Amino acid sequence: MHCRMAVTLLLGALVFAPGLATAGEGSHSLEQLVVEMAHTSGDHAALATHYRAKAASARAEAAKHESMGRVYSGGKFFQRSSMQAHCKKIAANHTAVAEDYEALAKLHEEEATKAQ
Repeated sequence: MHCRMAVTLLLGALVFAPGLATAGEGSHSLEQLVVEMAHTSGDHAALATHYRAKAASARAEAAKHESMGRVYSGGKFFQRSSMQAHCKKIAANHTAVAEDYEALAKLHEEEATKAQ
């Protein structure tokens, strides 16, 4: 019962304060701890929600960089080309991260179904 309460509190912290999930080098993140402690359907459903939110954030960053790439239409050709490529690369990276978070969300949704 105490473990379940701790997992619930940690999941709430991740959802409402995602910045808490990061940790310094060589230490475990709060997010990693929650994933390791997730056992119930509710735990996995909450993690799926958390990862879907992170995917949405990554998609928003990708869209922002795609938009910035379109802004670089003036100036010298080299600068324009260089900045457009830069923005395109960052957008692609964020899109890949979003896809990874979606995969994690799907995994935890499947685990939530199994845990019922």
